[in-house]
Amino acid sequence: MKVLFKSRDPEAIAMHVLAKARSEFVFRRLAWLISKATVSLSDINGPRGGVDKRCQVEVQLNRENKVVATSIARDWRGAIDLALARAVRTLVRRRENIKPTRRVPARGFAWNLAQEPVLQEAVDPRERLLRKMAGA
Repeated sequence: MKVLFKSRDPEAIAMHVLAKARSEFVFRRLAWLISKATVSLSDINGPRGGVDKRCQVEVQLNRENKVVATSIARDWRGAIDLALARAVRTLVRRRENIKPTRRVPARGFAWNLAQEPVLQEAVDPRERLLRKMAGA
């Protein structure tokens, strides 16, 4: 599993190591399922402060399936933890909702149990025609 980090904010770039470590820890049991995880950090309204730290986690399962979780919090650590928790919860929920495929036994086994049909002897078509004419 690859973990990519994106951010333009200088404070958020300092959280690079923490974001990677937290994502690897949170996804440790689902790592076999995930091919790539991208953590993006952004400050919504800049230096004005407030609840404006945004973390978006995008988890790529395979080419067509991905999960995106976003959170907004007062600090970077809270935003990262909340987004990762949402992503894991969504992945687990998706895994539980998948119905198992029905297993069909191998065709060879069924053929072995079936009785072999009795082979009929080849009959000349002219002889068959003569029998029909004699019987009808």
